[in-house]
Amino acid sequence: MPTTKKSPSKTTAPKAVKKAVSKTKNTPPVIQFTETINPATLEKTGKVQNTDMSKMPMYFDKARSAQKKWASLSYKERARYILKMNTYILDHVDELAEVVSQDSGKSRIDALATEIIPITLAVKWYAKNSGKSLKGKNLKGSSILFFNKKNRIIRVPLGVVGIISPWNYPLSIPFGEVVMGLMAGNAIMLKVAATTVNVGVAIEKIVQSAGLPEGLFYHIIGSGRETSEAFFKNKISKIFFTGSVPTGKHLAAKAAETLTPLSLELGGKDPMIVLPDANLERAANGAAWAGYQNAGQSCGGVERIYVHEAVYNEFVDLLAQKTTQMRHGADLDFNVEMGAMTTKEQLDIVKDHVDQAVKAGAKIVAQSTSAFNSDGYFYPATLMTDVDHSMILMRDETFGPVLPVMKFSTIEEAIELANDSTMALTSSVWTKNLKMGKIIAARLESGVTTINDHLYSHGQSETPWGGWKDSGLGRTHSAFGLEEMTQPKLINWDFLPSYRNIWWFPFDKKTYSALKAALNFSFPRSVTGFLKDSITLTTFLLGKMFTRWQK
Repeated sequence: MPTTKKSPSKTTAPKAVKKAVSKTKNTPPVIQFTETINPATLEKTGKVQNTDMSKMPMYFDKARSAQKKWASLSYKERARYILKMNTYILDHVDELAEVVSQDSGKSRIDALATEIIPITLAVKWYAKNSGKSLKGKNLKGSSILFFNKKNRIIRVPLGVVGIISPWNYPLSIPFGEVVMGLMAGNAIMLKVAATTVNVGVAIEKIVQSAGLPEGLFYHIIGSGRETSEAFFKNKISKIFFTGSVPTGKHLAAKAAETLTPLSLELGGKDPMIVLPDANLERAANGAAWAGYQNAGQSCGGVERIYVHEAVYNEFVDLLAQKTTQMRHGADLDFNVEMGAMTTKEQLDIVKDHVDQAVKAGAKIVAQSTSAFNSDGYFYPATLMTDVDHSMILMRDETFGPVLPVMKFSTIEEAIELANDSTMALTSSVWTKNLKMGKIIAARLESGVTTINDHLYSHGQSETPWGGWKDSGLGRTHSAFGLEEMTQPKLINWDFLPSYRNIWWFPFDKKTYSALKAALNFSFPRSVTGFLKDSITLTTFLLGKMFTRWQK
């Protein structure tokens, strides 16, 4: 992800943070606020008081106390609390869509489809499936030598979990992790991006509607750097961070000092491969949605398109038609397909990537139409051709509504181009040959590969989300995400009561012979040898394990 994107942990406080500084020595302490604007209109939308960081030790004490009681509840008991959140969400759909739209610049339809609907599905899935996903399981024995040993794996909560979330999906990304963390038995410290802090307040209201024990959930408002430092200082159990690669690496370096576990989702440069037999109408529609949706500000959105030379021109023509028909602008009466970029910094990055590509020979084939004049952070949906991997547009995460298209001749070439990236989050293959699609999907370097679709799997609670390379560490969503919210713990015991194991004291020549017999018994080389070793081992076991150690 670009450096300025999703940066709740920047080394300097966001511009949105304002300070009211006293001019006299005897006035109260400085009070900080976070102010927000609507990126589509540049109108002020909110002013929220920041968290008093001096109180963080107290918050952690309360969170740890609440977490112990919460962890003692069964999954069904936790689910009863969590399901109350869905009632609140369904009663406030329009209000939530409005606040997401005003804070992020995306349309209300976009907010409903990609943020509100997914969180309702998440509540239902985790409430129903957390117990099954985290259920303890017995381990099958590995050798007859350990015939008396039984093993069981259980999952235990981490404790107090920190969530540092981005501005591009300010509701669905953090809320899904909040629900996962709570159902796994943890207390939660949530820090949302300063740019979209009003959505954070909305999440706070959703969580409060469940009537959770006091101290189990805290919404931290203010500087990302101060928050992360407070997390480390107060020995947080684990941090789930979604944001830029540089910020993620900075957090990882700081976490190494205290061995604080991290889950990092740091973006993608996601490829789309279109084979010659693909349904081109569906492929063009899918590219337009997954590339332009949310003004291109999706970690798992299409950022690069590779089309077979046999259908290249036809595909480009179709996608150009879709792009031209797109309307961008402020969401006044559900009359636009695409809203604004969320920050001025990200808008500038998109402009720079496109300008550099054009100077290097790339062509702008089509752009969306502005629904009206606006002073907001708008960039048109843009289709580009004549691009190559020497361009920053094809190498760095643009994170904007720009679709560059390249042609390929062979499947091997397409796979090589798709994997030529420092990121590995998602990818897609478009073909009518499902068998071939699966073969190609298995060779693409990405945490998620969809066939004849793209991006939507983030909304499926049952599917894991995450990647490798610079795309990050760990997984969220699904049973994998729930496991990330817990520690695996082994419980081991003896099936039959005994005084000693065969490898315990006292030692003598018989001990050596018995252990050697045990080795040969495990890897027999003849029937005679196996029987001989069986007798030696059985005699020794009965004599040592079930008799007292006496002089």
